[in-house]
Amino acid sequence: MKDLPVKYSCYSSKSREGEQFVPEHTISYVFSGRMEMNDGLTVQSFNAGDLYFCRRNQLVKYNKYPAPGGEFNSISIFFDQSTLRNFSLEYGHTPSGHAIFPAVQSLSTDGMLSGYMQSLKIYEHMLGQPGSRELLAVKQKEAILILLQFHPELKDVLFDFSEPGKVDLEAFMNKNFHFNVELQRFAYLTGRSLSTFKRDFIKVFGTTPSRWLVKRRLQEAHYLLREKGKNVSDIYLELGFEDLSHFSFAFKKQYGKPPSLV
Repeated sequence: MKDLPVKYSCYSSKSREGEQFVPEHTISYVFSGRMEMNDGLTVQSFNAGDLYFCRRNQLVKYNKYPAPGGEFNSISIFFDQSTLRNFSLEYGHTPSGHAIFPAVQSLSTDGMLSGYMQSLKIYEHMLGQPGSRELLAVKQKEAILILLQFHPELKDVLFDFSEPGKVDLEAFMNKNFHFNVELQRFAYLTGRSLSTFKRDFIKVFGTTPSRWLVKRRLQEAHYLLREKGKNVSDIYLELGFEDLSHFSFAFKKQYGKPPSLV
């Protein structure tokens, strides 16, 4: 069900769900298989029994790999801003400063939090039944209490309700050009309105965002194919192209030959 605070994932084959914008803070526990996450700077793998935290307002790519002969299985809890604001008022939690925290962070599996995430598995069959939303909201609040007990450093992250501030546009785009998201999303994450983003972009790069993104992605593709010996099928999605035909057409237009001949 959409918008439930708890989500169960189960896949019997590799799943690449495309680009992911993380709109809310999330904790996830892997029951089986492997999750691979790329925030543009680092690639992290989480195996069965691992627990991790995703910070809101981040761009992350991810792949889910089933266990040999089995499935990929995980559970996630989302902490929306409304819930966290109410929790902050009820318990008096306020951040002591602006926390510098990575997009994805492994959490310790020692202690109550790991066991708590495992215990939520029994509620999977209740999804969609009367009262399930209210019950999961209670479990969501309980998760916040346990999370703060074992990871108090997250207080400055969870209760920071500020929106993204204005950042260096050139540095941000050179880091995140391979994420296939709408310009509105790029604008928001750089602390700009869409119109300001487009105007600033032309000032910095001398061209429009759409044209620059295609050219920058093709440059990276050419480098990976020629210098690193990568396969076409391995890179086009990773560089933000929606399908192989679109990538091949754009590449041939830019370099005069199909990517398979580089």
